[in-house]
Amino acid sequence: MLRGPRRPLWLCLCLCLLLLLLLPGAPGHRGDAGPRNKKAGSGRPWPAFQGLQERLRAAGALSRRYWALFSCRVWPENCEEDEEALAGTLGLKSDLSVRLHGQHLAGELILRTVRGYLELPRPDKALVLSFHGWSGTGKNFVARMLAENLYRDGLRSDCVKVFIATFHFPHPKFVDLYKERLTGQIRETQERCRQTLFIFDEAEKLHPELLEALRPHLGRQAPENYKAQSLRTIFLFLSNLGSNIINEEVLNLLKAGWLREEITLEHLEPRLQAQIVESTDSAFGHSCLVKENLIDFFVPFLPLEYRHVRLCARDAFLSQELLYTEEALDEIAKMMVYVPKEEQLFSSQGCKSISQRINYFLP
Repeated sequence: MLRGPRRPLWLCLCLCLLLLLLLPGAPGHRGDAGPRNKKAGSGRPWPAFQGLQERLRAAGALSRRYWALFSCRVWPENCEEDEEALAGTLGLKSDLSVRLHGQHLAGELILRTVRGYLELPRPDKALVLSFHGWSGTGKNFVARMLAENLYRDGLRSDCVKVFIATFHFPHPKFVDLYKERLTGQIRETQERCRQTLFIFDEAEKLHPELLEALRPHLGRQAPENYKAQSLRTIFLFLSNLGSNIINEEVLNLLKAGWLREEITLEHLEPRLQAQIVESTDSAFGHSCLVKENLIDFFVPFLPLEYRHVRLCARDAFLSQELLYTEEALDEIAKMMVYVPKEEQLFSSQGCKSISQRINYFLP
């Protein structure tokens, strides 16, 4: 686990004071999760405080994270190195619950598997997760969250490598060169870092030989061979493969009267895996990753609804420290195209391009 420089004591104390503001019964504490869907001006006498609760909640998670790191450094005799590594999951938990919208299933599964993996004293296998869903539903967003919470420099860390299939491996005729470079980068990163993260975007477009080249790094390692590897390695594969099946299943469940939050992995995983294996448009489902069960979990990202798009718009305003109105959030959400044609339920772009759309509402 890569971490930043030591935090001064005054900073830790200030962060802990912020945490106190979040405790039930503290002055100004509220139990709701943010702005509700109502007209501007209703229940909002001070627009300057829009999003304050969300910011305090995120600050509280950071304060807990920094306190864990601070205590490990001040009282090292009471803190194991693995405990310091797990401190990063506190910020991850907050990010998944506060910043990720409409993905209760993916958020819970990712947090549980990553935390469980980091708790292993010496894992003999990399953690391999495959994210599936429509564009704009949060796959890249979550990958970035993992990098930001597990590494001081996030995606810029020397221990994090991101590969985009169509950018890094565009020409099939050079696949032998790509294989050599890819395996070399993985090996060098694992030798340099105690914990590594490898992200493969557009995974469904990876050449079959590249997928095969990953096999030695994903399977279980014999003790004598694993000594040379990094202690922990996480592989993330991001793909649109199987998104139509996910959307179809979610739509059927909602029509049948299920609440979105009641949808479980068991509802989606069987058909998702079957669709991935049966796909003729990609080699991913026919690769050793799937056939040899090297992927620990196929993580479905659900299609986003109107209410989730509004929350994404709100977050875009807050990230730029801009005021917003409920009418502005509605207008931005209405700009998106919703499908199917009859139900108009799911945003066809998810939350993609939301940050650009708020420019239309700036003075």
